[in-house]
Amino acid sequence: MLCCMLATGISAADAKMRRETLTLVTGASEHVIQVEVTSTPEEKAMGLMFRTSLADESGMLFPYTPPQEATMWMRNTYISLDMLFIRADGVIHRIETNTEPFSERVIASRGTVSAVLELKAGTAARLGLKPGDRVRHPLFGK
Repeated sequence: MLCCMLATGISAADAKMRRETLTLVTGASEHVIQVEVTSTPEEKAMGLMFRTSLADESGMLFPYTPPQEATMWMRNTYISLDMLFIRADGVIHRIETNTEPFSERVIASRGTVSAVLELKAGTAARLGLKPGDRVRHPLFGK
């Protein structure tokens, strides 16, 4: 499934995604992030397209049920992103950093994941995130 891909006729201003908090756990550090959670195929398709900024401590979470190989691209996305591919147990499987705005190159999870978290480019490096770190959110259980 390609997210962030097709213009759906919904503007970013029209999107009313639910907002939640999640915690990124790396080593002994914890970082609280405010996320918009995509709930519908239309929200997943819109993603962060057409937005021109993203706050440092915010992002967008794309849950997948059932867990699957996830694919993303940057069509109509103005800002560079870091994409965290997260397994069902909340462990970060893979990170794609500094994605290229407007690129149609497919970015794959390279394994089964239950969510993708998009953050402002550079956030993964700034927080010291790496595969094997954890994400705490109700989507991933306790």
